[in-house]
Amino acid sequence: MEPLRIGGQQSNGIAGSPGESGTATAAGKQSAIPLLDLKREIAELKPQILQAIEGVLDEAAFIMGSQVKRLEQEVAEYLGTKHAIALNSGTDALVIALLAAGIGPGDEVVTTPFTFFATAEAISRVGAEPVYADVNPLTYNLDLDGLEAVITPRTKAIIPVHLFGRPLDMDRLMEQARRHGLIVIEDTAQAFGAEAGGRKAGTIGEMGCYSFFPSKNLGAYGDGGLLVTDDPELAEAAAMLRTHGSKRKYFNERVGFNSRLDEIQAAILRVKLPYIEAWNEDRRQAAARYHELLRDIPGLMLPGEVPAGDKQVFHQYTLRVLNGRRDALQAGLSEVGISSIVYYPLPVHRLPVYADRGLTFPLADRLSQEVLSLPIWPQISADVQEHIAGHIRRLMG
Repeated sequence: MEPLRIGGQQSNGIAGSPGESGTATAAGKQSAIPLLDLKREIAELKPQILQAIEGVLDEAAFIMGSQVKRLEQEVAEYLGTKHAIALNSGTDALVIALLAAGIGPGDEVVTTPFTFFATAEAISRVGAEPVYADVNPLTYNLDLDGLEAVITPRTKAIIPVHLFGRPLDMDRLMEQARRHGLIVIEDTAQAFGAEAGGRKAGTIGEMGCYSFFPSKNLGAYGDGGLLVTDDPELAEAAAMLRTHGSKRKYFNERVGFNSRLDEIQAAILRVKLPYIEAWNEDRRQAAARYHELLRDIPGLMLPGEVPAGDKQVFHQYTLRVLNGRRDALQAGLSEVGISSIVYYPLPVHRLPVYADRGLTFPLADRLSQEVLSLPIWPQISADVQEHIAGHIRRLMG
């Protein structure tokens, strides 16, 4: 994939994306308003970040050193979980979680068809079969009303996705999972700091998986990931899998991976972690401004409110454009230099790797034709949002 730009910085993903497939406007050129602008964050934190990097250089320990250990301790304390295992990506976190749980060939894992490919890819990578339940058209998350119908004797786990930073109803999901004796692995790649029922998303199931891709709410300046759990046996298995299946060097007990987070990225994440609550609150305020600016425009369906006790972190501000007008709106915004992106132009079951199964999920299919994500980041100004909303109002009029 050709490198594109995120807020003026080179990236190996779609402009402003979380390292995921999407359809972005203004591809290959710098937009007047990017989907995500990291420049102010970098400028404000640069002295601390450079000092942290210098500390790693001075220590001259670049793999599995003190920075990774301290990051794991600090993230575990923030999330309220007993064990945190730093990894090299959110995708590896999902794969390692499945393997730690003993899931493999012949097993089925239920998940959503409306997510980034990595969720299903991880299931396929361990030799299990991804099975889908359709999604809720208001939350875009897994529709728990349809979950029971796809559970079979081969089902071993559920991977719910807290899509766009909106937490799923985890109390209800956990009740369903316990009734069937299923493991729950939360895909929290887009929802660091979100809360479901007063608990941090990712800490409610048996394991939670996070991504630190640069555009995430808590992002490194490179790839990174995390697995959390309260179960010491799962934590030990995950830590072993990340280092070639060994507890001590050169005594490999199983086939594992090289999935270690490097010290420099850990040091950067430690600088950024204390800001995450404020940044997430700024994202909620930005989402509230969008809601006020856009709520009376016909043909748009805005993100709904979350239940009391939940906290959404708006990794993306994603609305639905009805009546077949999404692509025209996106093109019109691009013409005036406003970036937007489609998460996801194809639901997972329609991607080439899975399309031969001939699956249909009406709500996921419909969402892929209607969703559009607008620019959002913690420091986005009211003026910028008013400018974007003004053009949306003009184009939808």
